[in-house]
Formats: sequence, structure tokens, C-alpha cells
Amino acid sequence: MKASQMRVRRLASQGPGGMAGRKSLIASLFAALLLAGCASAGLPTSEVLDQKRPPAPSSQTKTADLPPAVQREHQRILAAYGGAYNDKELEGMVSKTVERLVAASQRPDLSYRVTILNSPAVNAFALPSGQLYVTRGLIALSNDNSELASVLAHEMAHVIAQHAAMREDRARQAALVTRVVNDVLSDPQTGALALAKSKIALASFSRTQEFEADGIGVGIASRAGFDPYGAVRFLTSLGRNANLRSTNRPGEDKALDFMSSHPATADRVKSAQLSARQYTAPGSGERERTAYLGAIDGLVYGEDPSEGFVRGRRFLHPKLGFTFVAPEGFSLENTAQAVLGLKDGGREALRLDVVRVSGDQTLAEYLKSGWIENVDAGTIQETTINGLPAATALAKGEDWNFQLYAIRFGSDVYRFIYASKNRSADIDKSFRDSVNTFRRMSVAETESARPLRIKVVAVENGDTIEKMAERMAVNDHPMERFLVLNGLESGERLKPGDRVKIVVE
Repeated sequence: MKASQMRVRRLASQGPGGMAGRKSLIASLFAALLLAGCASAGLPTSEVLDQKRPPAPSSQTKTADLPPAVQREHQRILAAYGGAYNDKELEGMVSKTVERLVAASQRPDLSYRVTILNSPAVNAFALPSGQLYVTRGLIALSNDNSELASVLAHEMAHVIAQHAAMREDRARQAALVTRVVNDVLSDPQTGALALAKSKIALASFSRTQEFEADGIGVGIASRAGFDPYGAVRFLTSLGRNANLRSTNRPGEDKALDFMSSHPATADRVKSAQLSARQYTAPGSGERERTAYLGAIDGLVYGEDPSEGFVRGRRFLHPKLGFTFVAPEGFSLENTAQAVLGLKDGGREALRLDVVRVSGDQTLAEYLKSGWIENVDAGTIQETTINGLPAATALAKGEDWNFQLYAIRFGSDVYRFIYASKNRSADIDKSFRDSVNTFRRMSVAETESARPLRIKVVAVENGDTIEKMAERMAVNDHPMERFLVLNGLESGERLKPGDRVKIVVE
């Protein structure tokens, strides 16, 4: 926490406006709000929450016989991705797919351990030890087993080609260059150039690895009897999904996403198509769509309510027992560090996170303790919000105005940071009205909080894409999400009897 608080003070003293010259307005503001507290103060995967719910080892991956370093990395991954997603049928399907791929690979002697991660992020990756990880978000995006097999084969290829081990070695070399630059070179420009060259080499090396793994993976999937064009279909869906999310979720933590560590999808689609053509023509190989859709029917979609979730402008956290509503016009995003909100136009934003504050320290004292600078001490006031002790204050950066609130809820303190480019009476009121919605959830609300799930339905006579989109229990872009989720293009006609995925409560 101490390092994080120092970071907050530094950002506050510079002011968000100081960053805007180098980055876009929205990006800089979100960076400031995101870094206004440490990861251990975030929602939902915070140190505070981890103390209440330590990540349990996955039933899919038994870690007792793993080396200590691998166990530690496994636990770190579980903590970052919401733990393991336990579904026996789904685990069985994935395990059988991996076994089939291993038998067809260049190294059938290697063994792999697969963990399905309880995360809506679309990602998969491998460790040098043979640990394979795939998120339920990626499983939901896939439309048949050949698509999932293409991803698993790609990650296995990293292990076979020793890419993961090579990447670790390259990362150590880059770290060494960084230390040399920081400790030895006195010329800042020369140092910056040396660092840039080392990072470019690392990025280029990773790109080569990814394309090599694509080629190896397509070959493995094809030899295992899967449709090798599953890679083409999945990568196409991946690119469309990334575009949809980037336009709608400006505060999302993209570090957990597949696109953060892989080459541009358009290039990979072309490469995968060329690789697939070396093995067979389109339409050959098994897709196993019916069995796959049966296995994912009921899969949790989006955020898991146990970690907090967004419904429109409302955020609910049944496990911690609180809820609040963002101001009118805001969209919310629940990241690993905090709940972030942004209003259309990017001139207003908010952040909510949680910290531990000693009961001996009043909330007014906490607001002026230095966790954020430029607090106007004359504006600090103690108050109550829905019966909960609270304190509020104003702060000002170079170009942004902040309303701060600290609310004591149980043994934790919840921190609201509301930011506006131009302060006004109406904006002040909207922020006050929002924080005044922070309250304890009722027993009925907690019990009724359910995750969204994938439901596989049969297309009936008269069903259209528009009608199916109306059945999607999502607040944003339901038609686009339906299309991406099912690998369909706008204008396509649905055939009676076909099975498609929709999202339901």
C-alpha cells in the first residue's frame, strides 16, 4: 500500500491535465483514476478480498506435485483471473480435446495440465511447465470444438517449441538492459534509445513466436482430425470481439486479454488460412459443434456476481453486500483494480475502490492524510450516507476537479473519486446524488443476484437475427454481441433448426 499511496500523491501533484498532452483525454484520465490506488485496494480482486477468500487450487489442476515456483505462478494466475471455473462436463470436454491433440503433436511424450479460468476475458496461455490456461470468456466465444482445439493447439505449440522458456529468458535479458541503462548510462537520450531497441527486439521475437505457434497448432489440430479452419473462424471472431469491446469499454483492463500479447488478428487470420490450406480444403475435418454447444449451455457469461457486476448504471457486489448507481450518462466497468465509470464525451469520470483504514483514524483525518494531494482542507466534512459514517472533500488538479468520498462499511473504507473537467452546480449535484445511492444490499437483492449465462437455443420458423438480439440480456450492443458470439455476419439469415447462443439472466 505504501508504494501505491506514493504513486497517488505523485499523480495528484502532476494533475491529470499534465498527462493529456501525451495521451488522449480518456486514456489519461483513466490512467490517473486507475493508478489512484494500488491493485491491493481494488475491486474485486484485491488484497482485502483475497484475505477473505484465498484462491483455492483448481480441481482441474492438482498443484501439490508441482515445483514451488510453478505453484506460486499458478496461484498468481488464479488470483488475477478470478480463480478456477469448475464445471465437470466442460472440464471433461477440454481434457479430452487436449489428450487428442497431444497424441497428434510432435511431442506426444509431453504432459499438460489444463485449468479453466473464471474470467470473462478472452485469453489462453501456457507456462514452460506445460500448464495450459483457458478462460471461460474464450470458451464462450468459440462456436465449436475445432475452434477451441485451434487455441489449445496453439498454446501447446509454445511449449513444444520452448517459446515460453525462451520468452522468460528474453525478459531477463531486457531487465538486465534496463538495470544497465538506469545504473550506468548518464546520457538520458542514449539510455532511452538502448531501452527502446531492447523492447523492439523482444516484441519482434514474440511476434515470430506467435506465428510459428499458429503454424504448428494448425498442423496439430488437423492431424488430430479437427477442422484446421477452426483457427481462421476463431481468429476472425476474436478480432471482431476486440473491436466491439474497445469501442464500448474504455476502462477495461486489457492486460488480461488475448490481444495484449498476440499479433494483429488480421495478419494471423491470413497466416492461419495459408497453413490450413496445406492440410485440407474447407469443409473437411471435425467441428463437433453440437457436442460443444451442449457442453457450454449454461456457461457463466460476463462478470461473476460473486466478484461484483454491472447492470446498466448500477454496480452490485453481493459478496461484500453493497450497491451504488453511477450518475446519468455514465457507463461502468468492473476492473481488477477498481470500479471505473466514464460519461459520454469523456469529461466526467469516477473510480471506486476499497482500502483498510484503522478504526482509530477518523475519515476526515484519512482524507487529509496524503493518499491524494491538493485536497482543500477547508472543504473536508464528516457526514453519513445511508446510515454509514462518511467524509467528503474537494481537490483540484491542473485541469480536473475532484469530489472525494470515504465511506466506512464494516471493516473497510470505500473511496469514491468523482472527476469533472468543468465543475458546475449540476455536476456537483449529480456526483452527490450518485454517492448517496451507496448502501447495503438487502437479503432479497443478494439472493436474487445471479450471473448471466449462455443459453443454447434452436432457431424456429420466423426467427431473425433481430429477434434473437432482443432476447439478449445485455445492456449494450445486443445485436452486435449476438453476431460476434455466434460467428455470424450482419444480414445473414438464420436457418430453422440451427442452434445459436444467446445471453440470459
